Amino acid sequence: MIARIGIINVSDRASKGIYEDLPGKAIAETLSEYLVSEWEKEYAIIPDEQALIEQTLIDMADNKGCCLIVTSGGTGPAERDVTPEATEAVCHKMMPGFGELMRAVSLHYVPTAILSRQTAGIRNKTLIVNLPGKPKAIRQCLDAVFPAIPYCIDLLEGPFLACNEEIMKPFRPAKV
Repeated sequence: MIARIGIINVSDRASKGIYEDLPGKAIAETLSEYLVSEWEKEYAIIPDEQALIEQTLIDMADNKGCCLIVTSGGTGPAERDVTPEATEAVCHKMMPGFGELMRAVSLHYVPTAILSRQTAGIRNKTLIVNLPGKPKAIRQCLDAVFPAIPYCIDLLEGPFLACNEEIMKPFRPAKV
């Protein structure tokens, strides 16, 4: 089974073509480095509009069959930063450990990491992970949380995500 992975860049300016979609590209490049199993991406660049973010998450999870959706942007304290609220609105279970670990790792690089509201949650059989919008921070956060993602997808009965273990070693408990 080929894994379908959603990538959503939430950005008013990128969605209007004012600047290049570097965050979305950074996610795709990082996942391509990590994964050796076949995968296809569903891709969207959308403005910071909660209803549209929710609609896009639902479409990718329920209609396009993504086992994983990774968002970038909209996780700060600004008024238009509503990605976590959209994620919480569409998820059945929240996974706060993802955000906790991302903030802890980010604090090693910038003191403003405490302002970030990254989170993760599960909608049916889809894991949704919110990342910050800066490409460097995207890689730092994915490096931190991705070791748990393949096993989470296993638990959700999704496709097996095989990784290039020289770059990304996923954790899966030993079978007894």
